[in-house]
Formats: sequence, structure tokens, C-alpha cells
Amino acid sequence: MRFDLIVGFVNPSITEKVIKTAKKSGATGDVIIQGKGSGMEPSNFLGLSIQDKTDIILFVVEEHHTSKIIKSVSKECHIEDPGNGILIALNIDKVAGLSNQIEKIRENLKTEQL
Repeated sequence: MRFDLIVGFVNPSITEKVIKTAKKSGATGDVIIQGKGSGMEPSNFLGLSIQDKTDIILFVVEEHHTSKIIKSVSKECHIEDPGNGILIALNIDKVAGLSNQIEKIRENLKTEQL
């Protein structure tokens, strides 16, 4: 099996919806990291830069689920709307610690049309 890392930088108001949508599409787990960031047009107040809160969501997924997860989350969570966030996918060369999830991933692959 080959795996990808999907990274979402999302508005905290849609974090739970992103996770639920990704899990419906094949993700088996997630990690959420709270952060701060600024978009193309940073906010200023009295000359000070204001950084918006953002959630960084990480999903390690079997590569056959990557496109489906990104498409589903993008559509259901309106990722393309300004301020909602972005999603990226990175290939993983090596992975350890997924033995408990491998069985569920195999079951998902058997029942899904890819």
C-alpha cells in the first residue's frame, strides 16, 4: 500500500465538517493543530498585523482515497470560498504505525469503486 498526507489549512469554523466529510470519503484518522496565519491581504488594526486563527488538519490516507477525499471536502465544505482554507496532498515514502488502520483501509478498498 502507498499513502499520501493530506494537509488542510482551514477556518476553525469548518474543522469538524472537514473531518466528517473526509472520514465519509475514506480517511481513517486525523490530527488537528491550532495555528495562526494570514491570507493574501493581511488584516491591520492601528498599524498592527492581525493574524487569523487557522486549524491545520493532517490525514494519512491510502493513495486511492486521496482524490475522492479532496474533491468531497472541497465541495461539501466550500474550500474555494475566500477564507475557508486550502488542501494539499503530499506523497509519503515510508510509513510506520498504521497496522491497526490497514485492515479498515483494505475493507474500504474492497467495497468501493475506484
